Amino acid sequence: MTTLVEVQDISKSFGAVNAVDGVSLEIDQGQFFSLLGPSGCGKTTLLRLIAGFERPSSGHLLIDNKPMDGVEPNLRPTNMVFQNYAIFPHLNVEQNVAYGLRKKSISKIEKEEMINQVLELVGLSELNLRSANALSGGQKQRVALARALILKPKVLLLDEPLSALDKKLREQMQLELRHLQRAVGITFILVTHDQEEALTMSDKVAVMFDGKVEQVASPRELYERPTSQRVASFIGAMNFINGTVMEAKNEIGINSDILGPLTISRSQVFGDLTENKIIIGIRPERISIVSDGSSVTGSISGRITDASYFGETTYYKVACGKGSETLTVSAQNSFGQMDYQIGEEVKLNVDIKSLVGFSD
Repeated sequence: MTTLVEVQDISKSFGAVNAVDGVSLEIDQGQFFSLLGPSGCGKTTLLRLIAGFERPSSGHLLIDNKPMDGVEPNLRPTNMVFQNYAIFPHLNVEQNVAYGLRKKSISKIEKEEMINQVLELVGLSELNLRSANALSGGQKQRVALARALILKPKVLLLDEPLSALDKKLREQMQLELRHLQRAVGITFILVTHDQEEALTMSDKVAVMFDGKVEQVASPRELYERPTSQRVASFIGAMNFINGTVMEAKNEIGINSDILGPLTISRSQVFGDLTENKIIIGIRPERISIVSDGSSVTGSISGRITDASYFGETTYYKVACGKGSETLTVSAQNSFGQMDYQIGEEVKLNVDIKSLVGFSD
């Protein structure tokens, strides 16, 4: 893959606050790349640095191997879709989409062809003359996308473009955005605080905290092999269990009050085990309730303390071990499946291969 956007040790300070602190990234041509993190982590500031709306305090940015130092936003090969869409209410769909073409030396016929092509691409064919005020939230989002895409940028920057939509429409637009990106082949850089959104749409995700990038990986790798407890707790649900390292060689021998003695691969552990403490992470869906409640080799005992039904999934809280620490267990619901009741004693099986360990 060819690197299209290269962020080289960029920092941006606002007074005493380091909004972006020494970030380095490489984003490939044609990639859907997401900047993910909680509010205030620096992801939007980093996007604005790429767009040219902010100037870095230090570091450099290259797009298509060309330095962007001092290059104004309108002269960069980028375009941006804002959180509030920023479409003009006094213009119709066609006029909004064509706004960026007003200084281009192209014929009226060519302009009309470009407008119609991009409106078809975003699913707004035959809405050319509709007033912006008569559009739904999803249609406004498509108009903003069309207006950005008609200029054929090398990089499309998206600042939480789906946050104003309701849940069902947001999920629909996630799929449409991903399909659109594949169709046009343009590099997309998305800012979001929504973990599901980033995992659903992205080829690569950079997780940010406090102005720094904590981990860059594919969605699957982020979910299954987070390299820090902070990333693990931010990406989906995760149980954390205290353990003691008994042996630390190619395989790590661990003992814990809940799981008892177990052995995991060194590749499942992140960080330096300088002490004998370890935090074990396990996803709720990697723990299963033994259906008949009978004793199974390697199973652990617990008591259900809470149950939350979410349609396709039920989440159980199960108190385990000497200290009655609580594990969250998720179970896929199927027709005729047994419902476990609060107070019921159960046996749990844990997928040892899916465990991840973090130095305490």
